[in-house]
Amino acid sequence: MNGSGIKIKATKDLHYICNFNCSIQVICWRAVASIAWAVLLLPPITLVFVIISKFSFLHPIQTISECLYLLTSASGIFSFILLCGVILIVGFLHLEYYTVIPTIACSKIALLGQLLHPRHFINSLVHCFMGVIVAWCCAVTMGLRYETLGYPCTESDGHPQMCLNEYHLILLLAGAFVGFSHSLLGVIYNMNYVSFHTVQQYKYLRFKRCLPLVVKCSATQALYSVRNYIVMYLFLGKCPFFMNKISVHPLDSIAGLLDLSLLYHLWSSATFLLLTWNITLLLFRIFVTEVYSFPVQSSFTEDSHQCLPKVLTEKQPMILKFLALQDLALLSQHSPSRRCEVFSLSQPGGHPHNWNAISKECLSLLTDLTQRLVAYHDTVATNGRAKSLSSGSERKTSSETSVTSGTEDLMSPRPVFLMKTPASVFARSVAGTPQSPLTSLFTPDLDSPFASPALRRLTAPVDQCSPWYGTVQSPHIMRRAPKLWSTSTDSQVNGSPTPSPASVPSPKPEPSKPSFLAQFLQNRKEQVLKPCHKLPEASSQALFADSQAHIWALEGLSYLVQASFSEDQFGVVQTTLPSILSCMLVLQEAVDRHFKLPHASSKPVRSTSSMGDSTYKTLRFALRATLKTAIYRITTTFGDHLNAVQISAEHRKRLQQFLEYKE
Repeated sequence: MNGSGIKIKATKDLHYICNFNCSIQVICWRAVASIAWAVLLLPPITLVFVIISKFSFLHPIQTISECLYLLTSASGIFSFILLCGVILIVGFLHLEYYTVIPTIACSKIALLGQLLHPRHFINSLVHCFMGVIVAWCCAVTMGLRYETLGYPCTESDGHPQMCLNEYHLILLLAGAFVGFSHSLLGVIYNMNYVSFHTVQQYKYLRFKRCLPLVVKCSATQALYSVRNYIVMYLFLGKCPFFMNKISVHPLDSIAGLLDLSLLYHLWSSATFLLLTWNITLLLFRIFVTEVYSFPVQSSFTEDSHQCLPKVLTEKQPMILKFLALQDLALLSQHSPSRRCEVFSLSQPGGHPHNWNAISKECLSLLTDLTQRLVAYHDTVATNGRAKSLSSGSERKTSSETSVTSGTEDLMSPRPVFLMKTPASVFARSVAGTPQSPLTSLFTPDLDSPFASPALRRLTAPVDQCSPWYGTVQSPHIMRRAPKLWSTSTDSQVNGSPTPSPASVPSPKPEPSKPSFLAQFLQNRKEQVLKPCHKLPEASSQALFADSQAHIWALEGLSYLVQASFSEDQFGVVQTTLPSILSCMLVLQEAVDRHFKLPHASSKPVRSTSSMGDSTYKTLRFALRATLKTAIYRITTTFGDHLNAVQISAEHRKRLQQFLEYKE
């Protein structure tokens, strides 16, 4: 028994090692290729930076000769080697920190927790150190007053000593600041998120299209970083960075920092730093998301772990699973020969293992998303909402209304001192129901001889046969009733007419205004708790963060079902068609319910000022469109044949809406 268990475990470990090797072959080699191209693009970028930093309109020939001499000198070659090392480290960090599912912070406290996480803190320190190295290489390249940190000088009494070159120091600190801020912006804007584009392009064309945007983003980010750094250096420049050192040209003043040449060199070096790093990131995204074609089935057993059904169903790195789903969506549309392999039967046995594995995994993904949506709706509808103080007939029965009210209660803080007493409290007090401590102070004593007859009449129990039974009674409604108040029973008994409600208004309790101290404390409490409140749309974006996989699953299933109408010779798809339709219809109902919530239907504005990919913000809209298109693709292909499919009456009614093009 133990021997068989060890054998099974060894077999599983072997499959895991094979899958891991497959992921290494697919991902790691692509990362290596992207780093190699980034290193190859480094010499022309460096040449452009040298020309920009040393160019002079008055002496163009001398500038070209100085640039050539610098590039062939020992210091220039050493600086280029250091820059290549920095590119290698940046590429390794991209491979270590990349993700295909973005981490979305639903509140400012959660975002702060991400920034202070040890993993990201170490990443920031590494970027800070690399920024210093790149700044030193830029200082050596520019030369002149930026070349060395210290130089010999003489005091007034004639004693020689070493003086601090603050121009070199401010450049090194600027590199550290730009590197650190770039790391922080990477966490805020999800720069490690790798998205898959819908339109497939060659790597060269995609790089050519994105290069102007990368240059623009690098120059803009460098400008803002230099501005923030100058402000910080102006206030912190008097700190003793180096003890017992004297700066001949102090720059910790407004006059010292308003040097156009210094500002230009700071901006150009920061742009060079960010451009090299952003190009490395762009190449990594292009190479990693390139389409990979998995074999549907293999004739050899040792290669079965690389087949599409195995990669989809077994435990894999998430990037490999996304590539497999992308390949499934493409083969279902454009490859009839590979679709035939999906519909084929295994020999011996005649079982559709390929179709069963693919359809099972896709349906599992869609079911998981449906369960998450339902759980989210239930949480929104129940949590964060105060219990109703009115009778049971006053409660809302619409599910959309309850979900919306629950979401509004979650999104907005509830003030404590602005609480109103509902009118139904008076009726409940007459029936003997214990009063709530929140409303007992506002409820009048009906047994008091000073109570108004109109108030007694208002709070009297309503006859069950009355059309007003079970509803909230209002004085305005009572005044519209066809009753002669001047000929009431009370006037006949007492001998004097009872004043009508129109002449004697019912007493209204004046709302007590909170004191200034209470308002001040409440405002301070809201300001303290404001970072803990959920950001608008953040919860909805986090719910659909991995929806790219569901989009490919929907496209793959719908196109395969459409193709099975004419290509499925053995009818393997017909056995799972009811479950596919039911799963899609249930998901469509959950998605429609989600889009009725606040902040779910408002499209965010895409930001083009940074290298962060914001496509995850619109995934829920793409999923909704893909889901409806997938159902229409099936209904338009099969038509009235779907009436023979065994599904529930509710799903059949919903499916009929698609057949009649009413959705």
